[in-house]
Amino acid sequence: MEVPVQIVPNPTNRLTGTNPCEGKKALTQPGMDNLACFEQGVAQAAEQSGADVTEGFVGDMDTDVEPIKVPYYKTALCPVNVHWHLGAEHRSAGQFDENGKSPGLTDYTPADDNPNAGRRLAPARYGFTCGLYDENDARFTTPYKWKYCVDMHVGETYEVHWPHSALGACGTPYQYQYPFYDGVFCGATAQLLAPGVLSRQDIANSVGVQGQVFTIINDENFFYPDLARGMIVDSDNNYGQDIAVYTGSTTGTTRSNSVCSAYTPITWQVDRKCHLISASSFDKMCADMLQMRDDMSGDLHPHGAREVVWQNMTADNHQNIDTSR
Repeated sequence: MEVPVQIVPNPTNRLTGTNPCEGKKALTQPGMDNLACFEQGVAQAAEQSGADVTEGFVGDMDTDVEPIKVPYYKTALCPVNVHWHLGAEHRSAGQFDENGKSPGLTDYTPADDNPNAGRRLAPARYGFTCGLYDENDARFTTPYKWKYCVDMHVGETYEVHWPHSALGACGTPYQYQYPFYDGVFCGATAQLLAPGVLSRQDIANSVGVQGQVFTIINDENFFYPDLARGMIVDSDNNYGQDIAVYTGSTTGTTRSNSVCSAYTPITWQVDRKCHLISASSFDKMCADMLQMRDDMSGDLHPHGAREVVWQNMTADNHQNIDTSR
């Protein structure tokens, strides 16, 4: 029987004056460059994300890997980054899907009083949207004076991702990193990442992402102050209670249903429900990101959304997480 490799959290807990995570993404290249999903009709890549996470959905790609089925805080993993996508990269029928509603803004212009307004960004691919937007409710249409986030809008849907890793600089000032790969692989070595050292199950046990989808509202009744720290879990208001878990890949618009990610299999834990959140919660998160030891200014804006993954590239291990465990 194969004995899993023991991944020990990065023991770095003292300041050295340099960022121990900087450039660690380079350890994975070129071996983890994007690759063709299919060649001559044969799958070349392992399971992909973002998937359909509708209750009862099962992918067609056979896998023997099991996702992490407990909250990450009960494991050796810690969050190493936070970023978000314009619209949802996952699909949850009746929550964030092709029937969602939004302001439908296409020409994004940051408010003039935003100190980061000069950073114009290329158009981002729009993902799925929630059905919560109401054009007749001023809370969804009244602009917010953004101070820290870039190219954000009230009424829009965003999917927030918190990458987690057992190799992160957990509990140190360097825990949060940009790009997130530097945080995920902070404690890695070339020897650890050499082919054949880590099994697929080792990887799924050591790297995970939380995903939660929000529609932004201009209403302080929906303020959550610690969005940078991880998924909101609030049983009274049904946040973080209906969680789909499965193994997949990293996402983003450099991948599609023809170009796949090689960063797989990693565990995903995705909230199936869409939630309201105040614009000030996001702006507070951006302010917190600017206070991190590593420069996270590259993640202050929404990234484009990858198209939802076809069922034949989605793992067949979708399950529900027991949030009470």
